[in-house]
Amino acid sequence: MDWNPLLVTHVVAALYALVIGPVNIFRRRRDRTHRALGVVWAGAMYYVCVSSFWIVTDGHYSWLHGLSAFTILTVTVGILAAARGNVRAHRGNMIGSYLGLLAAFGFAATVPSRAIPRLLVTDPLTALLAATFVLGSVAVLYLTLKPRRRRRRPTLRFERASS
Repeated sequence: MDWNPLLVTHVVAALYALVIGPVNIFRRRRDRTHRALGVVWAGAMYYVCVSSFWIVTDGHYSWLHGLSAFTILTVTVGILAAARGNVRAHRGNMIGSYLGLLAAFGFAATVPSRAIPRLLVTDPLTALLAATFVLGSVAVLYLTLKPRRRRRRPTLRFERASS
């Protein structure tokens, strides 16, 4: 399959999900930043899964399409669990969905006949630019959402003396 807009957006969304996933999993705080990154991650995951049904080889679905259907279910269950306050179910479904994404990416990136390995061989600069763009834009998104710590205003000596 040649690169087309559907395949390009599918791969870029998958890269976003690959990068945002560990950021949200390994952050200590579960706050507004976690929720905002989670919304972007879930949206990317839904796009990757749904778009995969239009990406077929020789008109046939593969096990990856079954993984897509299952991932739509697990991401949805994870979101519902978070909304209900069930942290354990939320964590399990989201981490499981991320591990499924890693498996799919591992397959897509290592099978020589797939589009990503061919791109790496024929046009590595494009692959590098795409990866740099995704990493940079996720960093900007994270830094934009990251809560800023309030710095305490230092107390001057003469203010303490007059109190």
